[in-house]
Amino acid sequence: MQKSISIPANEIESLKEKLIEYARENELACILDSNTPYFQNTGNFSYNKYDIIAGFSNKPIHENSISEFIELQEVSPENSEWYLGYLSYDLKNSIESLQSNNSGHLDWPDIFFFTPEVLFLMANGVLTVTIQNECIEHTTLFHRLNSYSISRLTHYTIDLYPRITKNEYLRNVGELQQRIRRGDIYEINFCQEFYNHAEIDPYAVYRIMNESSPSPFSAFFKYNDKFLLSASPERFLKKENSLIISQPMKGTSAKGVTISEDHKLKTRLSDDIKEQAENIMIVDLVRNDLSRIAQRNSVHVEELCGIYTFPHIHQMISTITAQLKTNSFIKIISATFPMGSMTGAPKIEAMKLIEQYESVKRGLYSGAVGYISPEMNFDFNVVIRSLQYNSKKEYLSYMVGGAITALSQAEKEYEECLAKVYGVIRTNKRVHYA
Repeated sequence: MQKSISIPANEIESLKEKLIEYARENELACILDSNTPYFQNTGNFSYNKYDIIAGFSNKPIHENSISEFIELQEVSPENSEWYLGYLSYDLKNSIESLQSNNSGHLDWPDIFFFTPEVLFLMANGVLTVTIQNECIEHTTLFHRLNSYSISRLTHYTIDLYPRITKNEYLRNVGELQQRIRRGDIYEINFCQEFYNHAEIDPYAVYRIMNESSPSPFSAFFKYNDKFLLSASPERFLKKENSLIISQPMKGTSAKGVTISEDHKLKTRLSDDIKEQAENIMIVDLVRNDLSRIAQRNSVHVEELCGIYTFPHIHQMISTITAQLKTNSFIKIISATFPMGSMTGAPKIEAMKLIEQYESVKRGLYSGAVGYISPEMNFDFNVVIRSLQYNSKKEYLSYMVGGAITALSQAEKEYEECLAKVYGVIRTNKRVHYA
């Protein structure tokens, strides 16, 4: 059952709120929000096809779902199904001979996709709603959505505690730089966790996140009692027919208080040799990854080290494209995942050191959330600027990190981590220092 309706621009925010509320009533929910009004005139995001994709299901989790990497081979155009889901960082162990032995507190499966019973697709102001459950009708569904009374919270207090001390962080960065100087690696993305045992309302928190930090790859994902609340600004990988697009992000700057200060900070980021080096190293890694699945001589750097502005920061982003020689999702992911911007170069050696020096399993952090369409097209973000929450354990996790190179200054890297912690929810987030 499919129905299409036009949504006036002034009603889109209301629709988003209703979709978040509707997630409360479903065991599985995935909401992908491009926040189009904020980024529609930004060239880097011209590849975005949908404004909103939202899928929901109350079927038993084992039905019509993918929970093993090898099961992705069963996804083909003949299925004529939409799949919404994620690839966790620890899926790396199914792709390469790697391990994840650090402690974990969130209990995400390494991979999970589901076929939604109710699917909302919005593009260019037109909303298409598809229902694959004979017990649900469009009229009843919209009546339910319109019945919600949305509480207008504007802030939410969250206390976060560092998993490691500042001294431990600085010492680890120093040891990783020694590895770089002796040639083991060129660059590594080193991350740390801020966490708490607390009860939160993940639906309200996500609503506030998306209002205060609208991002082009925002995502809300619910897997029973586990939640991902993401304000991601970064695309991992998009496939549109034979075209593949990757947009690694490396290089960050705060925004200025005045127009003049803001311009200076953007120029400083654009001219920063260290930030350029970080970005270019990852671009080379992505080019190498894509060359494994691309047609000969088709890998192309469309933009190198472009500067893009978000609500609270400036970012350096590059765009690499290629023409595919395979339509196999599992082959494409095996060649490219995890993304180089969250690992380092060389990728496998960097991931070994990540396991050695980081203190917890990343879970969905630095994984990817997105969709696979019936035509085998897909689009996935990079899970950064994200809260992970296990409501059963009342465990909240927010991980941050940055690229470490020979030119990195450990103190500044730590300050950047703190800036990223504060950057998602702008009000009433308290960080307790060790």
